[in-house]
Amino acid sequence: MCGINTEEETKIPWGWKAPWKRNNTQISSEDWKQRLPQSIIIGVRKGGTRALLEMLSLHPQVAAAHSEVHFFNVEENYRKGLGWYSQQMPISHPTQITVEKTPGYFSSLKAPERIHAMDNSMKLLLIVRDPVERLVSDYTQILHNRKARHKPYQALEQILLRQGQELNTRYKAMQRSLYALHLARWLEFFPRSQIHVVDGGTLIREPLSEMRHVEHFLGLEPYLGPDNFYFNQTKGFYCLQAKGYQHCLDQSKGRPHPTVDEVLLEQLCTYFSEHNENFFAMVGRTFNWC
Repeated sequence: MCGINTEEETKIPWGWKAPWKRNNTQISSEDWKQRLPQSIIIGVRKGGTRALLEMLSLHPQVAAAHSEVHFFNVEENYRKGLGWYSQQMPISHPTQITVEKTPGYFSSLKAPERIHAMDNSMKLLLIVRDPVERLVSDYTQILHNRKARHKPYQALEQILLRQGQELNTRYKAMQRSLYALHLARWLEFFPRSQIHVVDGGTLIREPLSEMRHVEHFLGLEPYLGPDNFYFNQTKGFYCLQAKGYQHCLDQSKGRPHPTVDEVLLEQLCTYFSEHNENFFAMVGRTFNWC
């Protein structure tokens, strides 16, 4: 095959505008190969990483790895080496940037140094949301998985409140919401200019405005527009559309949260308030949380 002529042949994700068809040019198939990423969505878990990646996938200059690779935070994978890692990436052209997302990287103790060792110019995307909402969403996913496997589960109040109503701050979902603690490790290896913080709340309410900032950070041509988003009344959030196709995130996204005791929610807001202020100072912006 001396050239690429169809989207089917290269397995281009839905909604992409084939870059080799612009300006009636042809691109040799030899230019298409798997490459190490130039940008990584590092987290946070249950913060909107999947939505962010799907929206980026609409851009013709982006080649997105649609499976979480867990290379830098899972020892078994990391020992396989960069050759294995590159094989997990999508086929791309030099005019595109490859992006992968693994939200487990953000809270990993080793991921920042390992990514820096691979590429110290890496552009990192961090999407955050209200830490209390993130915690409840994290618990909701665990709860759903345990129910599906017919395993016992506890109410969030039972997990988080010890005798005397003291918060169990060692609960993993609590630890993942300590954004300042984790970001400090990343800033030991990467300058703040290489970490773009995405507001997960704004991404849900006004996806285009937030994606404009992401495009600029990644050095992409402005491409996404109002026609790429439509509000799904049934799901209660924006879905994606391009070239006659429509696509919504799967049913695991936007899953209803269980009712949580109001007193516990107030305790959580109080606990996270100082951590949030530290995070705001680190990123130079504030968020409307709690």
